[in-house]
Amino acid sequence: METTLYGITNCDTVKRARTWLKTMGIDYQLHDYKKLGCSTDQARQFLDHFDMDAVLNRRGTTWRKLSDDQKSDLTEDSVILLMSEHPSLIKRPILQRKSDWLIGFDESEWQNFFNS
Repeated sequence: METTLYGITNCDTVKRARTWLKTMGIDYQLHDYKKLGCSTDQARQFLDHFDMDAVLNRRGTTWRKLSDDQKSDLTEDSVILLMSEHPSLIKRPILQRKSDWLIGFDESEWQNFFNS
């Protein structure tokens, strides 16, 4: 399968993205962090394609529950460890199609992505 959607099945944005993919007839594989986790290699791959601030979800309850020490002085290595330990810290969804990547769900952006 050439398209992978990374996220959590109960996330509303992931649900909208999955509905859109189904409506457009696009086959994809879902990587559900709650079931499959996120390895440090996978987290590093996300940071290879996106800025750390784009990938790190600081709006959710998981971020708020972290200690001040965990939130301060973030480095790429510390963020990779945090994302692998707490996959809910990863912004959702992330879409990979062959060697191309998108983060977040914006219908017009996704339409352009699949039409290119």
